[in-house]
Amino acid sequence: MVRESVFAYLFGAGFATDAFNVAFRIPNFLRDLFAESALSAAFVPAFVESLRNQDRERTWRFASNMLSALALVTAVLSLAGVLAAPAIVRLIALGFAAEPAKLALTAALTHIMFPFLFFVALAAWAMGVLNACGSFFVPATAPAAFNVFSVLVPVLTFGLFRARGLDPIHGMAWGVLAGALAQFAVQVPSLVRRGFRYRAVLDFRSTELVRVFRRWLPMVFGFATWQVNFLINTFLLTFLPEGSVTWVNYAYRIQHLPAGLFGAAIGSVALAEYSHGVAGADRGAMQDRFRHALSLVSMLTLPAAVLLIVLAVPVTRLVYEHGAFGPADTACTAQALALYCLGIWAAAATRNVAAGFYATGDTRTPALVALGVVGANIALNLVLMRVIGFRSFPLAASVTQAGNFTLLLLILRSRHPGLGIGRLARQTGLTLLAALAAGGAARLAAAGGQMLLPSRHVMVELLQLVGAGGLGLVVYYSVARLLGLAELGRVLRDVASPLLRRSKRLQP
Repeated sequence: MVRESVFAYLFGAGFATDAFNVAFRIPNFLRDLFAESALSAAFVPAFVESLRNQDRERTWRFASNMLSALALVTAVLSLAGVLAAPAIVRLIALGFAAEPAKLALTAALTHIMFPFLFFVALAAWAMGVLNACGSFFVPATAPAAFNVFSVLVPVLTFGLFRARGLDPIHGMAWGVLAGALAQFAVQVPSLVRRGFRYRAVLDFRSTELVRVFRRWLPMVFGFATWQVNFLINTFLLTFLPEGSVTWVNYAYRIQHLPAGLFGAAIGSVALAEYSHGVAGADRGAMQDRFRHALSLVSMLTLPAAVLLIVLAVPVTRLVYEHGAFGPADTACTAQALALYCLGIWAAAATRNVAAGFYATGDTRTPALVALGVVGANIALNLVLMRVIGFRSFPLAASVTQAGNFTLLLLILRSRHPGLGIGRLARQTGLTLLAALAAGGAARLAAAGGQMLLPSRHVMVELLQLVGAGGLGLVVYYSVARLLGLAELGRVLRDVASPLLRRSKRLQP
């Protein structure tokens, strides 16, 4: 969030930011396929199985082999991307064709950022190994290193690029590259402490590596459909008025805060937990973990989503409306944010349902479901963008995420009847009622705060937002307890107990 706020302050929303967001979308297209989501879902269950059934020497050899293969593939792709950047940009950013300078800037930024894929793939490999070993804190905080460099590099080089007659947005591109390297580097000490020592081995016929690629290939198809969807959306956005790409991207970043804090975090742990349950042939334990994971998702993401919807304008104003980012940009970004937030819960819950398939080795079903959902998303955007412009993209994303979750849950329930979906549905409905009450209270508090303190000073805006959001959370907890949601107390204890234990260990 700090990174995006600095980005908005330095560059606002327009020519340069549209070029950067389109350029960054291109290597991001490959990131989920060769790193992060697809890699983790295929690699973690296989590595967990190796940890349980093989000696450590063979397990670490498997890890080294996976690292070598991944590095080779992503290095080749990165080099090809750098060489083909102008042609790729002309295709993806066809809407920029009327502005040659914008197209040229997009190609230059793509040249710089394509090797990001190589480093982020190494970081994703490290995260998978550490997660499988039961270590979640360092991998979860590693992206902070990415963000630190993404902020520092453009700030430190802003004047340098301007003095040389180059657009300072180049600093953002170099910051992305440096940040990806840092994201991998900060995980290396934890790998060493776990006993990993790299061995120069590259064996594509290895049993473990073949198993990973067999699971990974159907997932590539599934994740590719989503990434193609993002690329097509970016392509369509380039035909809309200047700033549209940036408004949608800024809104996505805000809604990704609760989705990343809760949905992605719970999903990462759930995949490792489900995999251990399956490897130990304990289906009952897996089902209990599944229900608990979805309970966590509901109780943490629903209030966050509702509060972001009702406070979309003050949140956007506080985060972005500084420097080159004006009130008109705030209004457009807030509209996109509210529409994106309609799908926060579904997006987070989908990660956990998909993990249920991946843990059992079924990577094909989520891929096939994703294909249909992405087709619906593209169709919705083609129809709605003519009517509501850039707003169609967050709205269509929320609608299709709900469809994706529903289809996956129904299929998983048919295979595992003991999941307790009825109890989960009742609990989610009551949680939503409590979240809506919280949203109403927060909205009234925000309106009252603006009447009492109409100042636009950043500290006043922060105070108003914290007060309104804090009141909303108090109302949420109170109403949830009145509705009999005892599970909320367990959730809070689950979240608080590790923090309390950590603080006690840190005491002298």
